[in-house]
Amino acid sequence: MRLWQLDLVGGIHLADGRECKMLTGIDDHSRFVVVAAVLSAPSGTAVCEAFIAAMTRWGVPFEVLTDNGKQFIGKFTRPLPVEVLFERTCREYGITARLTKRRSPTTTGKIERFHRTLRRELLDEAGAFSSLADAQSAIDQWVHAYNTARPHQSLDMAAPASLFRPSTVAEPATDEVVHPITAAPAASSTAATAQCPSTVLARATDAIEFDVRVPPSGVVGIAGIQQLWIGKNHAGKIATLWMDLTSIPVIVDDAVVKTVLWRLTTTDLERLQMRGARPGRSAPAVPAVDITTVDERIGAIEIDHTADRNGIVKLRGHQLKLGVDTANSRVTLRTDGNLIHAVIGKLLIKTMPNPLGINEIRRLTGVRKATTPLPPPPAAGPQTVQRRIPKSGQVMIAGQRIRVGATHAGIIVNIVVEDHHFRVLDGTKELSLHARTTAKPIRVFDAHRPQHRKLSPEDRRTRMS
Repeated sequence: MRLWQLDLVGGIHLADGRECKMLTGIDDHSRFVVVAAVLSAPSGTAVCEAFIAAMTRWGVPFEVLTDNGKQFIGKFTRPLPVEVLFERTCREYGITARLTKRRSPTTTGKIERFHRTLRRELLDEAGAFSSLADAQSAIDQWVHAYNTARPHQSLDMAAPASLFRPSTVAEPATDEVVHPITAAPAASSTAATAQCPSTVLARATDAIEFDVRVPPSGVVGIAGIQQLWIGKNHAGKIATLWMDLTSIPVIVDDAVVKTVLWRLTTTDLERLQMRGARPGRSAPAVPAVDITTVDERIGAIEIDHTADRNGIVKLRGHQLKLGVDTANSRVTLRTDGNLIHAVIGKLLIKTMPNPLGINEIRRLTGVRKATTPLPPPPAAGPQTVQRRIPKSGQVMIAGQRIRVGATHAGIIVNIVVEDHHFRVLDGTKELSLHARTTAKPIRVFDAHRPQHRKLSPEDRRTRMS
């Protein structure tokens, strides 16, 4: 179970003239054949289904070794490399996928040698099969004899089954093998399950949990299933993700910081168990917000969203227009009765009527209870900024260019920013009045001081004289 060699092989002929391929896999140490599945089409999906069926039967290997076929690797895909389904399956199961060098079939010599034996002892003798199911049945019987009865020269004439130790069963099955995804009738599949009940992984329906360290981005990945926003304020901490089939509470410092309603499948929980998840504790007693019982009496709640490039946040089908200056910013939306507040950092940027009804609030995910006071609104009334007039006589303020005049170059002026005008003052004297055409916030309030430039030799001589 340390290393499996996988490959695709052809030469499975049917009576209707078709030639099928087969996914084969062999345990590197024991030479035990773990998969020999005839595929109606050698697609990436069919390969992964056969691979997962083998892991369900025998367990998950540490590594797999394949050639550079397009079903196994996507880095040679043109025009751009991609991650194919087989690579994703290995990543989700925590398997290290290794590749041979291109045009080096001897690296996977054990599986190639198995192919030679399969052709000589079965395929060349059997000829064309009447159907896909008959081909699979014949190969299953031959593989069973190969694993359990046929002596192997490289094992000192021992059978591969004597050395193979699967991770999900105590001993390999000794009855007639029926492949997990064989195309035989339903009765055959039922018989196979009855013969080998211990080879099927138990369905995971109970809660599980595992620990993750929150990265600086505040976003953690759950084994390729989804990404979960925990928050940059928890960066560096250990978060426990408790999950069942309906929700994912996030526990940090023994407190639930958020609860995400998410419908997981039993397959998702099985994959997480294979990657080290432990049985979950009892359900967290105090969720972040019991959103199913929310009503008018609940206090303020918060939810994080990212504004799009137009400064718009979409919430349950409602568009909240926050302004273009908030584009691509992480915004905290805080509902408080009939109002909804937008907060970035520690700055309250906007307060709007709350468009959400009680039923819409119940369907929100990623909600937490507000525990901090609402930041104060920006100061009312006009603001005053300072600017040093350059040689061009033009200054920039709030994204708008204002022409004051080159005759005032070098002086520092006060600019009173009103809702609709910019008023330029030199002390108490008004120099000019300009209409305001932008709504961008002011980010620089102080004047830019002149930079000290290096004196030329001529300037030094002039000063010295």
